[in-house]
Amino acid sequence: MRDSTLPSTGITAGILQRPYLWVTIGACSLVFLAAFESLAVTTIMPVVSRELDGAGLYALAFAGPLATGVIGMVAAGNWSDRRGPTVPLYASVALFVLGLIIAGTAVSMPVLVTGRLVQGLGGGALTVSLYVVVARVYPAVLHPGIFAAFSAAWVVPSLVGPFAAGIVAEALSWHWVFLGVVGLVVPALVMIVPVLRGMDRPAVQATPPPWSVGRIAWAALAALAVLGLNLSAEVTIAGLPAAPALLAAAAVVIALVAVRPLVPRGTLLARRGLPSVILTRGLAGAAFFGAEVYLPYLLIEQYAFPPTFAGLALTIGAVAWAGAAAIQGRLGTRLSHRTAVRIGAALVLVAIVLTLATAALHWPAAVAIIGWTFAGAGMGLLYPRLSVMTLALSTKENEGFNSSAMSIADSLGGALALATTGIVFAAFATTAESFAGVFALAAVVAVAAVAVSPRVSGSRAAVPRVQ
Repeated sequence: MRDSTLPSTGITAGILQRPYLWVTIGACSLVFLAAFESLAVTTIMPVVSRELDGAGLYALAFAGPLATGVIGMVAAGNWSDRRGPTVPLYASVALFVLGLIIAGTAVSMPVLVTGRLVQGLGGGALTVSLYVVVARVYPAVLHPGIFAAFSAAWVVPSLVGPFAAGIVAEALSWHWVFLGVVGLVVPALVMIVPVLRGMDRPAVQATPPPWSVGRIAWAALAALAVLGLNLSAEVTIAGLPAAPALLAAAAVVIALVAVRPLVPRGTLLARRGLPSVILTRGLAGAAFFGAEVYLPYLLIEQYAFPPTFAGLALTIGAVAWAGAAAIQGRLGTRLSHRTAVRIGAALVLVAIVLTLATAALHWPAAVAIIGWTFAGAGMGLLYPRLSVMTLALSTKENEGFNSSAMSIADSLGGALALATTGIVFAAFATTAESFAGVFALAAVVAVAAVAVSPRVSGSRAAVPRVQ
């Protein structure tokens, strides 16, 4: 529903026309900056880890923000339902900026990770808050246009973010990859402020929805389990050499138990239909991102690539992702959802296997770089189709829950994968073995995605269970 503070316009007004021009630019800028920061950090983290002697916390710097982002998503959604999106949006931007400042001024790896955790909390809440703003500001006829603009705001940083971050890190310092974004976030928010005024006035309903304390608590428990999983390798108990492994196993179990109320019934059992759609999304994302964050690390440590050119490997994958997404969109129903998902999952597996072979057999770096185009193409095929299937298999009563479940699967799947790869990376005696172990684990997860992918169709919409 369009907000009453905006002047009445015909449906012919586009997202870049009055009265939507500035809110469109501001919202897309916030999405762009969040995407840029996520991709830029992947490029510079090997340098940061080396300078701050933080190899043991390398994976946590990536997994942590994904974990805390789940808390932000659930809390911001509930908060927006109760009081409107204005205050949640302000709070999310404040947390995001605070995290950038902490990370950008860090002189030790624990402090940098702390900043990343705060940044993730704000980033997760920011995404949900912006979606609610879109629902309240734009008429339904413009929703496809603004969400397409959000997608473009993610693709552009994929193309320029890694390379730009490498240049900034080499020319100035990696600190400015964080701090430089701070000065851009505030102007982006200012563009949205005019439409936020009066948006949170009391609605017709007298009683707002209650706080969903249970879901927020489950999200917090899942995040804590992921953080505990990251730190389990550092725990040693006298006389119990297997203690880290036991703690890691316990953390995984707790995370899986905590995520059950946040996703449709049967997701962890790979039931046909929507549950397998959500599970495939989580598994594919876990395999892809679990391997991707170590690809620049491999190129810098084993092949002496400068950060700028190591980041280009991610750019190539991003181009392939965007290209495959465009192709599958043009094919439409000529390429079935199930086929697109199966092909996409298989391409991700092929790419990770090629990267594993490069690390283990010391093949030329070009094999991994070119191979990563298959990973990007695979994600470009399957991610849009899984999003479409999630909505197609939903009803009006559970669209919000299922959309949230898809985002949670993305974040927690990636967080668990990164946490586990961090443990694997630290478990081997040599760097070469560590890289091989990480990519082998990612390949196993990709195999699981390939196995589940045929089950994404064949059932009606699942009714979620909220505990």
